[in-house]
Amino acid sequence: MINDHTNSVLSKITKDRIRTNLFRKHEQRLIAFLVQRVPRRMTSDMLTFIGLLGSFVTAGGFVLAHYFHRSFLLLGIAGFAINWFGDSLDGRLAYFRNKPRKWYGFSLDFTVDWLTIILIGYGYIVYVGGRWELLGFCFVVLYGWAMMTALLRYKITNQYTIDSGLFGPTEVRIIISLFLLLEIIWKGSILYSGIFACIFLLVLNVVDFLKLLKIADRQDKEEKANGK
Repeated sequence: MINDHTNSVLSKITKDRIRTNLFRKHEQRLIAFLVQRVPRRMTSDMLTFIGLLGSFVTAGGFVLAHYFHRSFLLLGIAGFAINWFGDSLDGRLAYFRNKPRKWYGFSLDFTVDWLTIILIGYGYIVYVGGRWELLGFCFVVLYGWAMMTALLRYKITNQYTIDSGLFGPTEVRIIISLFLLLEIIWKGSILYSGIFACIFLLVLNVVDFLKLLKIADRQDKEEKANGK
């Protein structure tokens, strides 16, 4: 049972964002629990830096796994956990403390997210090598497309969402972490999981893009009807 105080915190930290991802309820409750326990001296910018640091840890895990042993991919999973902590709490902490910087935070967060995808793609490319490097490139491009769609949706609807249906950044982190675990157990499986991830992202992007076109078309018709 969620008490009134927790409900108040949840309302405060989620009021600017629409979430549809599979684990949103559990994730938001965990975030509400954590933001109340972040030390006062820690700022949102510090958390953003921690999230970016997690991305470097993930990329480093790939590189070390390539040169030494694939068990270093466990670092990648740890990096995703660190990234989730920083990336999920930075903006929510600002809202919890009544110190939101909407456009500053949006700009910083979006840029850091893009750097994160580049780092993960780079790590994957180093690890697999050879012709399979193309999978890492495709992953970065397709995730970049998803980010661009989110921006366009925000521009058209004035509602910002980072999820594609039931899948959001948290679900992506979990899926890739499972792929890394599978690679440690079964060497070479990351090639097949990479193919799956790219196909999956491509399908999601096409579906989201078609939905966006319908929204944009409806918006155009409404504005024309209103003489805009």
